[in-house]
Amino acid sequence: MSSANRPKVAFIGTGGTISSLGIHPLELQDYGVHNNRMHAGQIVARFPVVNEIAEVIPVDFKNVPSPEIYFPEWRELAALCHRLMADHPDLAGIVIGHGTATLEETAWLLNLVLKVSVPVVMIGSQRPASGLSTDAAINLLNGVRTAASPDSRGRGVLVLLNDEIQAAREVTKTSTSRLETFRSHDLGMLGYADADGCVAIYRRPARRHAPDTEFDVRGRRELPRVDIAYSYAGADGAAIDAFAAAGARAIVTASLAPGANTAGELNALRAARAKGVLIIQSTRAGSGRVLPRAIFREHGFVPADNLNPQKARVLAMLALTRTDDPREVERMFTEY
Repeated sequence: MSSANRPKVAFIGTGGTISSLGIHPLELQDYGVHNNRMHAGQIVARFPVVNEIAEVIPVDFKNVPSPEIYFPEWRELAALCHRLMADHPDLAGIVIGHGTATLEETAWLLNLVLKVSVPVVMIGSQRPASGLSTDAAINLLNGVRTAASPDSRGRGVLVLLNDEIQAAREVTKTSTSRLETFRSHDLGMLGYADADGCVAIYRRPARRHAPDTEFDVRGRRELPRVDIAYSYAGADGAAIDAFAAAGARAIVTASLAPGANTAGELNALRAARAKGVLIIQSTRAGSGRVLPRAIFREHGFVPADNLNPQKARVLAMLALTRTDDPREVERMFTEY
């Protein structure tokens, strides 16, 4: 493809395994101890074949493991995407390299706050760039290919690993080290980015997503505190009490399927709700919907639909920037 015909794609590097270098090809687990991570330009230079399919603009960012990424980085990433669109009106898409540990939360947050019309594709890797059979190169290539494809437009933020294109709302990490770690349990992937150069997308997410959302983090210094309480047999509600005492504005339950709590948890949730804490009922099951129930309506609890606890937490934080009315928050969980 001639340079004149190549689409222009920005690649933002935030760190993570995709940027990491070990000292031996078989160092597939403890590579992080070297603290040796490449910036975006170095990643592109290491895998220059990506320039055959697009004019890639490397954009350096904080170079950190994904457990260190939270709201300051989310806000800066959103601002950077907006700035790139202003600086490059002909940009076809944006790719963000990210560690896989919290990739789904960053993707979901951006899916709710970005105001750009081009595709934004999150990528990562399960093996470091220096590792034997690393997936860093092919994920970068397919991420750029997906971001540049006109078929990717209008589908919200996308996640691309292992040749599979997933919707930010539905995808979650399911394996600690296997390459097929990202899955969308209930609804399935959107499509494929295959070796023949084809991006094949089969469906369009129906829930509201970027850029048509009511949320905006520009100008915000922080998000309201929201915690997750994990349910288990015999749970006495001590964690819920502690979160409320620590100032949580909302508590998301990773409850027993299909959205049930132990008696101790329920008492603690009622007490927290009486103090004005918003209660969002998700589930630890990994798939399926938490449906509205009489007990939820009685106590003013909000069902999380099929969002997992970590996704429900992100939406709850953004919802609280707008309202703390449970009925209005439930409307948001139904629309997004």
